[in-house]
Amino acid sequence: MISTSQFNKEIDLIIANAIREDVGAGDHSSLACIPYDAAGKAKLLVKEDGVISGVEFAKRVLNYVDPGLKIDVLIEDGSCVKPGDICFYVSGNSQSILKSERLILNAMQRMSAISTKTKKFVDILEGTSTKILDTRKTTPGIRALEKWAVKIGGGKNHRFALYDMIMLKDNHIDFCGGITKAIVKTKEYLLENHLDLKIIVEARNLEEIKEILKSDNVYRILIDNFNYKDTRKAVSLIGDKCFTESSGGITLETLKNYAECGVDYISSGAITHSVCNMDLSLKAI
Repeated sequence: MISTSQFNKEIDLIIANAIREDVGAGDHSSLACIPYDAAGKAKLLVKEDGVISGVEFAKRVLNYVDPGLKIDVLIEDGSCVKPGDICFYVSGNSQSILKSERLILNAMQRMSAISTKTKKFVDILEGTSTKILDTRKTTPGIRALEKWAVKIGGGKNHRFALYDMIMLKDNHIDFCGGITKAIVKTKEYLLENHLDLKIIVEARNLEEIKEILKSDNVYRILIDNFNYKDTRKAVSLIGDKCFTESSGGITLETLKNYAECGVDYISSGAITHSVCNMDLSLKAI
């Protein structure tokens, strides 16, 4: 996974680019009718049940736009909320509050939806040893926010991007000419380039599981689109030789059944790509 400093750089880039995109040459609506030195106060109002996410991000946005803005947090990230709850108050320059408003709302609404959905997966897995993972199926440009939201919801982050872990999927294997060849060439590449990256290999059937197990230093086997019966067989074959991960259309309804097959992880793109934003608003008071 990426380091904390790398992650923070990603967040800083998201904020800078979002403000550039939204404000551009200036917030002319505010500039036209609100004095530059006017002061105001607003509240972040919850209008839907869920898990709140993005409060810490909101702090960073406000500080970026105007370090003079003051935020009084009442509800922290990861808390369950209901309609009528107030997450925080922000006070200070009125133009600065308005300049920050849409970025904060856009981010928090999506992050909260992801955290809420992730928590549903986490709750179902309670009592098992299986952990829920996200994927790279994220919105381009805001991956760091979406993966942050998964963690706030109680999930675990998979690799952040293509550069921080090796993942040999079906296309890599087919383009390369086979599983064993792909693993061998990968190990050679890592050695030649002085890289210390974990290797995950996807298996499409039990025969591929057996072939992967002939190679050393595979960190995790991705058991992709297996039924329950074959997943249990795959877990038995793998034993403690490496970690196991199930994926492929696993839903809230089938999640527990796959966990009971004994896999270490279940990855789901749905926790980031298939959510409906939580209803939040920032209201002047």
